[in-house]
Amino acid sequence: MHPTGNQRLPQKLAADGVITAEQQEAALNHHHLMGGRIEEALLDINAVDEATLLKYLAALHRTRFVSTDKLAKAEIDRATLEKVPKKMAEQETVFPVMYDPNAGTLSVVTPDPDNATMISAVQLASGARKVLAFVGRPLAVRAAINKSYGGDIHAFATLDKSAHAQFSTMLNVFERNLVSEESLVTSLADEGRRERVISPEELAKGGSASTVRGGIANEAYLETLNVLVSLLESTRADLRGHSAQVARLVRKLSERIGLSEVKVAAYCMAAYLHDIGKMSAYHLTALNVSEYEGHRKAGEKSHTAPLRLMESVELPVEAREAIGNMYERFDGKGLPGNAAGKEIPLGSRILAIADTYADLTQNPKNPFRKELKPPQACEVLARYKGSIFDPNLVDLFRQTVSGEDLRARLLANRHLALVIDPDPEETTVLELRLVEQGFEVEIARSAEQAIKILQRGETNVVVSELDLSPTDGFALLAQARKADWGAKVPWIIVTSRKGSKDAQKAIELGAADYVTKPVSAELLVVKLKTIMEREARSGVSRGVSGSLQEMGLPEIVQVLWHGRKTGSLKITAAKERGEIHFVEGAIFNALWGTMRGADAFYAMVRLTQGD
Repeated sequence: MHPTGNQRLPQKLAADGVITAEQQEAALNHHHLMGGRIEEALLDINAVDEATLLKYLAALHRTRFVSTDKLAKAEIDRATLEKVPKKMAEQETVFPVMYDPNAGTLSVVTPDPDNATMISAVQLASGARKVLAFVGRPLAVRAAINKSYGGDIHAFATLDKSAHAQFSTMLNVFERNLVSEESLVTSLADEGRRERVISPEELAKGGSASTVRGGIANEAYLETLNVLVSLLESTRADLRGHSAQVARLVRKLSERIGLSEVKVAAYCMAAYLHDIGKMSAYHLTALNVSEYEGHRKAGEKSHTAPLRLMESVELPVEAREAIGNMYERFDGKGLPGNAAGKEIPLGSRILAIADTYADLTQNPKNPFRKELKPPQACEVLARYKGSIFDPNLVDLFRQTVSGEDLRARLLANRHLALVIDPDPEETTVLELRLVEQGFEVEIARSAEQAIKILQRGETNVVVSELDLSPTDGFALLAQARKADWGAKVPWIIVTSRKGSKDAQKAIELGAADYVTKPVSAELLVVKLKTIMEREARSGVSRGVSGSLQEMGLPEIVQVLWHGRKTGSLKITAAKERGEIHFVEGAIFNALWGTMRGADAFYAMVRLTQGD
């Protein structure tokens, strides 16, 4: 839709029942008074939210949309930015987001994706063989230009509040049915934004940890906690990596709500420290402390341990509150029993859910005595909505982790890595880096333990030391290559031995690589990802199943596009069936009932229920 014709947009929206006639008139009046783009007038008077507007425009222009939230987080490399000169970007309100040198394709975001004159100018200036135009909010595109070209770090400041609420609304509408009449995300975000204001006295003293500490300092502090706590947990197989996983889940949920960076960091600190001093026969979570007498008694004795041990450390008040109240119940019957409902600090309610979920999915000694799959763990959390857990947060958490799980499966980037090394210090940082990059990780301290894991047939890649017991790494590799369970598993030797003969022997036995210590964990992760990508290209991909409640079709299409996936997406809704065919991420064809092509695709895009 070109700028000269954009005043017809309210009329189209009203004709399609998206807005009322009164809202149409109000938007036009606002536009006449304030000027600017008609899209911004519609958003200013709350006639429509950003998610609904962008989805409508994407369908109208037969393209995809990019939300304000995603534009705000985008980090575009300089080479891509230089494809479109700054002056042209500002004049045409067009922002480059991706360039594929192999295909010569430049992807841009603009409020006017069907402006042929502008697209031709961009194509000529960039030298690209093809320009793909996605639709975005006008002010968000301008903010992205100011941020990336001009270095204005506050460019999105005026849009942040609405962006979080609108993007969350989009997820509520298109990824699943609304779980309540009011917006969960909006209410939680409002609660999270009640920030404490620093006083002049605190400022004179250097400020509190929660207010002043930020940016690089926060990240360094969290990374230190990550390494130290993971080392403490490495001696217990059932809890190895537990706190890092809880911190990751806490961050995911906190960012989904739209909390400030300060609060997200404080809650992550609480996640890393929540089990310090509680190491006993029981692993204490909000669920088992509530349901089992033995756990409750242990909790009564040790729930204050982390805060007592960290008393001399100036933890942010939000982190202290989160740890101190993580066993409170939503119905008021928790531990120590001083709060109920939203009287319980938000950080505590988030931590209780993340801690319980991590225990259910990773700890074989949890109350079910087996590791549950993500949907099963979410069902357990749902049973205790309103009693133990905040019901709104449980619903939002379920939507967050289910969508994340489906996205990982769609991109086929979740692989099981077996790390074989008797030294916990050597494996801890590598394990952390692998988990951060989407790998599942198992640790074996001996050849015998490694064989038991490999015999399950689930391992995708092995990283092994040579100095093992009772046999060495060479013997283990030779045994694996003779068995069905290990014949084709990629194998990297990472060892303290430095002899060239050892390296030659490893390659002869079928190792993919031979690396001598010390080696950076980041380099190893890159090697493993490269091997997995090579395996994926040469092997047969497994199917992925899920529901449109986990992730809406527009976002599935975006995931497959960015992942450059080739294959077919089969949709079943009620008694109807359809297919969307992809070639390297691009839609090649679509079928829905008797419809074909674009008509079939846009009929499926409107679905909110189906598999």
